[in-house]
Amino acid sequence: MKRTILLFQFLLCFTTIFSQTNKSWTPDLGNGYFKNPLMWGDWPDPDIIRVDDKFYFISTSMHYVPGCPIAVSRDLVNWEMGGYAVSRYDEDPRYDMKGGDMYLSGSWAATIRYHDSTFYVGFCTPKMEGKEGHFSICTAKNIKGPWTRTIFNEYLYDPGLFFDDNGKVYVAHGQQTLYITELNSDAKSVKVPQRKIYDNPGFPYLEGSHLYKVNNKYYILGSTGGTRGRQVCLRSDSIYGPYESKVVIHDDHTYPGNGLHQGGMVQLKDGSWWFIIMQDRGPIGRVPNLEPVTWVDGWPLLGKNGMGVDTFPKPAVGVTSPITVPASSDEFNSPELALQWQWNHNPDNSKWSLSERPGYLRLKAGKASTWLHAINTLTQRVEGPYAEGTIEMDIRGMKDGDIAGLGIFQLPYAYVAVQQTNGRRKIIMTNNDSIVATVNLKGAKIWFKSYVREKGFVATFAYSTNGKDFIPIGNELKMGLGLDWTANRFALFNFNTRAAGGHADFNWFRR
Repeated sequence: MKRTILLFQFLLCFTTIFSQTNKSWTPDLGNGYFKNPLMWGDWPDPDIIRVDDKFYFISTSMHYVPGCPIAVSRDLVNWEMGGYAVSRYDEDPRYDMKGGDMYLSGSWAATIRYHDSTFYVGFCTPKMEGKEGHFSICTAKNIKGPWTRTIFNEYLYDPGLFFDDNGKVYVAHGQQTLYITELNSDAKSVKVPQRKIYDNPGFPYLEGSHLYKVNNKYYILGSTGGTRGRQVCLRSDSIYGPYESKVVIHDDHTYPGNGLHQGGMVQLKDGSWWFIIMQDRGPIGRVPNLEPVTWVDGWPLLGKNGMGVDTFPKPAVGVTSPITVPASSDEFNSPELALQWQWNHNPDNSKWSLSERPGYLRLKAGKASTWLHAINTLTQRVEGPYAEGTIEMDIRGMKDGDIAGLGIFQLPYAYVAVQQTNGRRKIIMTNNDSIVATVNLKGAKIWFKSYVREKGFVATFAYSTNGKDFIPIGNELKMGLGLDWTANRFALFNFNTRAAGGHADFNWFRR
């Protein structure tokens, strides 16, 4: 009896969840005001620039490929994807899942600037996984690319690129102990090695430096204290210091325990300044907020009355932008992969296609011991306060040993999938590599659904054999952050635990 009651409660909860209206988070209130967060998903370590009438926002992406995602806006509130600065990582075979993996490596703390009709993106690759870290600069004439990457021998942690008005080029970098490194005029090599400029134990883990020059003073803005942190501003008359300091915001009221920290500042045509700053929101990710900047006694103070804003008048950019959010749904009708998608590690381009069956994404199964080590897992961000993802999948091309479906990827992870064994197929729900539920399956198509709730950080799954009636399966995934600093993601996949296998065709993914 108790078991029956528990099952009924689960079904009732699941039905309630899936009956909610599904739409992306939208910060634009449509009345001249916006609300925070700006994008309720994982867009960490933001930096921002304005070029004429457009704003460009860049974020960290770590081991996901392509790397260094760039979003574009005309009003700082409504955003869409613009491109990526890094197409893949070729410096280590482990990015191809050969001889190991590169989880948590890749691009950290990207910085973006525009100079002499060229976009510049810099980022660091950390010291980890038995390798030395390094710094990279990527350049392009168009935000959509093509981009050219230069890898430095030097390791510049959490870099902030800056083109001075005297023709010199600098990078501010470091953690607690901060440095300035001068680059050559093309920003593709070091001219003057790093010089220490600041070290204050009172600001532990001071990092995420971004460098500006305002009224002939140099400003470095960074965060201290990690997840619970605050934003610090350093100020000097000289690039090399000495620097004085001030905390410019210390607030966690929108997500108690996790303070607003780390981001970038931009000036509008009307002379006003704005700041995009992130806030850790657990397994959903590091979420950006938009804050006004008020200059007081030569210091840029963020928010209003020392606190981040919940709602506020939109920036005065002189245009009215339509309400826009980064794309999520995909019908797979384009010959190129839509910009919301990133692969887990470098893809094997021989094992996926949008052209072999037009209108479908075809994923061919590669051999992998577990989903963690599978190639060609295709991902996109989950979103708060809730998000729902649904797929339609044609399974006629699957072979024995194949496991293909829809999951929520992090550590731990969970998925609902079709598994083929001895020519027979069944639906499985797997939670952290343990099969929780199975259902025998006949037919050529299957529909899977996953629902993510920020409250409690749980994900649930369902399946349908007709595309209309969804049946819950398995148990809840308690979303975590076993892979530090990366959020949970929706993911499409096909892998085989024994050998290279067949293929699964995904007709669409809808949010």
